[in-house]
Amino acid sequence: MMVDGLHNDAPENSVVLPEDQARADMYALIGCLFYAAPDSNLIAQICKGGAPADEAGDASALAQTWQALQNTCKSAYPDVVKQEHDTLFIGVGKAQVTPYTSHYVAHSSPARHLVMLREQLDQWGLARSAGAFEVEDHIAGLCDVMRFLIEQQAPLADQRLFFERFVYPGTLPLFEKVKTAASAGFYKSVVAFAGVFIEVEKAAYDMDEAASATQTY
Repeated sequence: MMVDGLHNDAPENSVVLPEDQARADMYALIGCLFYAAPDSNLIAQICKGGAPADEAGDASALAQTWQALQNTCKSAYPDVVKQEHDTLFIGVGKAQVTPYTSHYVAHSSPARHLVMLREQLDQWGLARSAGAFEVEDHIAGLCDVMRFLIEQQAPLADQRLFFERFVYPGTLPLFEKVKTAASAGFYKSVVAFAGVFIEVEKAAYDMDEAASATQTY
């Protein structure tokens, strides 16, 4: 959706660690599912995918919600899912759920939050791609930025900053909105998995921050 021009501080020929690539892939998947309804190929890929593990290697809630998403995909019809996606996030006149996360951030107006997001992206040399009509705070765009930061091996501090300022505050309220939407069926499984994944990410960043603080003493 976006992401072009970020400087890469990773050593030449460096390889992304498997656990980091798995995180990037999860962000990419979540972004794809919100950007457009999955076609038959993506649905089939989800059905075949292995269960992701959290930072401790414990499958637990993440694996359970992934299994539930796989089960939902096994009985999903692409045309029906597309109709659900369009009704939820596009709509005729007004969508049931806006996918623009600035609308869910407390203590900040959507306009101000969007300005801050654009300023951060500009600082890193990132911009919305020419073919994208969606505004930068679309959840698919935020997931794409996280994917890019991870794959480009941006400093963990930068990843955490973007996650805590722009991903975490708006995504969970958005997911809760989807859960209560009248037309939600397939996407209830999507947000159940995505919500657990975001919480796992939050816990991992919190642990890293605590470890960094301990090392300063």
